[in-house]
Amino acid sequence: MIILALNCGSSSVKYKLYHWKKKETLCKGSVERVGIVGGFIEHERSGKPCYKLEQECKTHGEALNLILKILVNEEVGVLKSLDEIAAVGHRVVHGGEKFKSSVRINSEVLEAIKEVKDLAPLHNPPNISGIEAAQAVLPTAPHIAVFDTAFHQTMPPHSYIYPVPYEWYKMYGVRRYGFHGTSHLYVSRRAAVILGKKPSELNAITMHIGNGVSIAAIKNGKSIDTSMGLTPLEGAVMGTRSGDIDPAIILFMIEKEGFYVEEIDSILNKKSGLLGITGKYMDRRDIEKAMDAGDERAALAFDIETYRLKKYIGNYCAALGKVDAIVFTAGAGELNWKLREKVLEDLEILGIKFDKEKNKNAVGRDKETIISTEDSRINVIVIPTDEETVFIEDVVAILEGRYDLPENFIYSFEDPGYQRKKDK
Repeated sequence: MIILALNCGSSSVKYKLYHWKKKETLCKGSVERVGIVGGFIEHERSGKPCYKLEQECKTHGEALNLILKILVNEEVGVLKSLDEIAAVGHRVVHGGEKFKSSVRINSEVLEAIKEVKDLAPLHNPPNISGIEAAQAVLPTAPHIAVFDTAFHQTMPPHSYIYPVPYEWYKMYGVRRYGFHGTSHLYVSRRAAVILGKKPSELNAITMHIGNGVSIAAIKNGKSIDTSMGLTPLEGAVMGTRSGDIDPAIILFMIEKEGFYVEEIDSILNKKSGLLGITGKYMDRRDIEKAMDAGDERAALAFDIETYRLKKYIGNYCAALGKVDAIVFTAGAGELNWKLREKVLEDLEILGIKFDKEKNKNAVGRDKETIISTEDSRINVIVIPTDEETVFIEDVVAILEGRYDLPENFIYSFEDPGYQRKKDK
C-alpha cells in the first residue's frame, strides 16, 4: 500500500510518498513559491541525488500536477502509474470543534472544513485548495484529512474558553483549539515508552520548538492545555509570530499608525517574534552567530524567548501537579542545546535537574536522549518528532476500518521494541 501525504501551505506544497508494507519512504519533496515568481520543485528519492526543477506554479492545482508528473517520470520518478497510490492524506491545520480525529473526506467533511477557514486564514484555504486539486486528479483514491487540532480536543472547558463574552464562543467558535497535535501526540507516546509507562499513566510537558512554537500539558496521556489558541498566533515567542501580548497594544498601534486589519495581521504573524526583536533574524542559528558577534538585540531575543518558555514550564507544572517528563522536540527543541540549557537553568525548585554534557551532546534527529540527572524528580528528554508516521498510520487505519479517537488509538511506535526507520 502506497500513501501520498500532502501538506499544502500558503505558498508551498510538501509531499511524501510512503510504502506501508515496506515501512519506507519512496520519495519526498516540495514545490516552493506557489503563486510567486521563481517557483521550483525539489524532489528527493531514496539513495539518489536531489532533483531540482525550476517551474512556476500559479495555483496549488498546478503544483500538485507537477508533483504527480515527477512521481511517474521515467528518469526521476518512483511509480509506473498513479494507480499505485492507494490513498492521499492531507494535513489540515484547523478542524474547529467538529473534528476530534482524522477522517475520510467526503463532500460534507470538505464543507465543514471550509466553514472554519476563517479561524485559520493563513492555513486552511491552501489546505482546501490542495484537497480539491488532489480530488480532481486522483478521483478514485480515498482522501483522508489529518487535523492539527484533533489531539487537543480533550481539553476541558476551563482550559479552552476565553474570558470574553460567552456569545463569541457560541456564535463564532472563539475558543482555544491548539495546534501541532500530531507532534505532541508522537513525543508524548514515545516519552511513555521511554519511561516504561502506559500513555494513560503519563503526565508531561511537551515543547514543540520550531519556527512555530507550542507547548502542551499532557495529563494521563491527554492534552489538557496548550499554548496556541484560536489561531497559531497565541503562545510562545516564535520565528515571526509575536505569541502572547497585551491585546491593547493592537488598539494602541491602530490609533498611532492607522493600521488596517490586514496590516496588523501581517505584522503580528510575519514581522514579529524573533524577527521583530532582532530586526534581521528569524532563524535561531543566525541569532546565535549574531550574539557571538556582540549583537545586543540578538541576545535580547534569545533571553526573551527562553524566559517565556521557562514560564510555560512553571505554569504547566502547576496545572499538572505531578510531572513525569519535560520533552523538547522539533527543529530548535531537538538541535539547539544552548536554548534548552537556558530554559532549564534555575528550575531546581521544581525538581528539574539536567546534565549539561548530555544536553550538549543531544543535538541529532535520530536519537532519543534523557538529559536530566539521575536525582532529578522530573525527567527531561529530547525526542525527535515524527509527525508523518502519525499521519500515515491514521490514513492506513481509516482505510482498514480500525481507527479510533487519538486518545484511544494504539500506534506502532508505542511498542517498547519500536525502532524508528530513517529515510534512506
